[in-house]
Amino acid sequence: MASLGTFTILAAFVVSAYAAAASVAGARRASRGLVDSAIGAFHLVAALMTVGTAVIMHAFVTDDYSVKYVQRYSDSVQPFIYKLTSYWGGLDGSIMFWVFLLAIFGSIAVQVNRERHRELMPYVVAIISVVQMFFLFLMVFHNDPFDTYLLSAPTEGRGLNPLLQNAYMVTHPPALYVGFVGMTIPFAFGLAALITGHLDDSWLRAVRRWTMVSWLFLSFGLTLGMIWAYEVLGWGGYWGWDPVENAGLLPWLTATAFLHSVMVQERRGMLKVWNVSLVIVTFFLTIFGTFMTRSGVVQSVHAFGEDRALAWMFTAFMVVLLTVSFGFLIYRLPLLRSRHELDSWVSREAAFLANNWILLFAALFVLFATMFPTLSEALMGERLTVGPPFFNKWMVPIGLVLLFLTGVGPLLAWRKSTLMNLKEQFLWPVAVGLVTLGGLAVAGVPAWPAGLCFALCAFVAATVAQEFLRGAAVRRRATGTDVLTAMIGLVVRSTRRYGGYIVHLGIVLMFFGFAGEAFKIDEQMLLKPGEQAKVGRYSVRNDGVRVTDDGQKQMVTAHLTVFRDGKEIDKAYPGKWVYRRHEQQPITDVAIRRSLAEDLYIVMPGFELQDQSVTLQVVVNPLVDWIWAGFGILVFGTLLAMLPEQAVGLATAKVPAPAATAMLILMLVLGGAPPRGAPTMDVDLKAEARQADELTDLD
Repeated sequence: MASLGTFTILAAFVVSAYAAAASVAGARRASRGLVDSAIGAFHLVAALMTVGTAVIMHAFVTDDYSVKYVQRYSDSVQPFIYKLTSYWGGLDGSIMFWVFLLAIFGSIAVQVNRERHRELMPYVVAIISVVQMFFLFLMVFHNDPFDTYLLSAPTEGRGLNPLLQNAYMVTHPPALYVGFVGMTIPFAFGLAALITGHLDDSWLRAVRRWTMVSWLFLSFGLTLGMIWAYEVLGWGGYWGWDPVENAGLLPWLTATAFLHSVMVQERRGMLKVWNVSLVIVTFFLTIFGTFMTRSGVVQSVHAFGEDRALAWMFTAFMVVLLTVSFGFLIYRLPLLRSRHELDSWVSREAAFLANNWILLFAALFVLFATMFPTLSEALMGERLTVGPPFFNKWMVPIGLVLLFLTGVGPLLAWRKSTLMNLKEQFLWPVAVGLVTLGGLAVAGVPAWPAGLCFALCAFVAATVAQEFLRGAAVRRRATGTDVLTAMIGLVVRSTRRYGGYIVHLGIVLMFFGFAGEAFKIDEQMLLKPGEQAKVGRYSVRNDGVRVTDDGQKQMVTAHLTVFRDGKEIDKAYPGKWVYRRHEQQPITDVAIRRSLAEDLYIVMPGFELQDQSVTLQVVVNPLVDWIWAGFGILVFGTLLAMLPEQAVGLATAKVPAPAATAMLILMLVLGGAPPRGAPTMDVDLKAEARQADELTDLD
């Protein structure tokens, strides 16, 4: 079976090379047959990588320790689900998984756009094939996941890192990989547009949904990573500015900038150079993030280890990537002139542009600070570390400015905002923000940064509410419906716009949760049996220590009783787990009592079985669960924004409000296709036209 796996990788490399060469040759010679053969070869790569993936998973499931990669990352007592996820648990398999995802995504993107963007397809196939060839080259010559023992194979494996044997690790890495790999598609279309000179807005329409899907999965992966760090690592927080965390954040920041600035190009024909540059930079940052985590240039508990040869290969690829991409960008600058200029700095275009500048600055700052220890070591011979306080000092104000712009953007008009428009739009949101800030000051909440963050959250929430209410009022006057029906009609009529507002609301809830960090309480204590200690409103009593074993690991658990304001409210069981063959890597089992107001978070760093005493770290984390709730709202808003507006409008046009709500949820599940037999109605076109005019005036 290992030989079959090696063959699939070699064959995929050869077929990718043919797809790249044949597609370019076909485009240059205007040979449709050659281009079609290249596309067929491109699809064949997806089939080959699917077979290779099946082979490596079969090796893990059947405990085939003759394959070195399987022996390093699995063992016989490992649960079935973790045997499967061991596929991406190490360096070699993660590279293979990357190519597998890229082959599938590329195949889908080419098939969907094959006829719609025929002039771009040969170069899209070539660009994606070249990226595939690079990662396949790494596997063929340096990191073969099917490498086997030449003589006798071990009878047992080393097992997956205990930190990765967690439910979040089943979904967190694949989500990040999907986000990273998905950004290759917009890059391929953008570079193909530069190569061919077809630089109208059609390539943007081809990649907008791909970018949104990739951005959503990046968001999902980052959030799952935060939850994993919070529940597994046992340090009481969820984001530590670790280099691997930052590797996922970097393309998220630039992709967020692109999703905002692309609206300016679609609406006003501006920022064309900016948008192409953001697509290139976002893809580059996905490759750079992969380079950081797999080359050893940064030190992280998440990294795959140190490999200098791999570092040089990635460096060469990134240099070629930037040279070719920006070379074509400079060559095509005359075709990228904007149709319009910025009319006023008091406009929605200006707000989006400022938002982009800050997002790009944030990405550059995080990149520089992450690489600073490596740069200092290379230049001065001494590795100077940069810790979370340094990141927070700069990123907190940057985050608050971005939060402020989230509320300002929707209130400004396109092209130019008049004084009357500013007064009408800003009055209530600003009033809500100022009242919130004043109330917090009276309550004794410090203004920086928590009070200001809460006030800005109120300001943005008021902006979103105002946009929904005013839009619903316009639609209600136009159609004569009730408020709820008007609201639903408003959303389904413009899913992208109002889905974006819902995303903003999710961001508000996440910032609300972030602000709770200012009120965090963190204390350590040593408790003998029967002793009790107080932390904030809570008290914790030690009821003893127990030792158990499930065959895979030994578990030492502290039994605690939790009191609040003197009344018993719960039991807590923090512990330490030691896995077989990983005795030097004890795992923290955190006890968390959740609520919307605050989490009680208990860790047991140490224990004495002889006298049953325990050392505890007790943390009170206010508002942390609002972060996860905000992400849920963000997901809903993103899915809504991706739905085709015409399909949603047709499916919900002639149903009452409750049924329309149910239909909208069904549309989210079906991905935008109207259900068979969906009710329809004759739309009052004049009323719809009047409503469209009034909504445009609100902009």
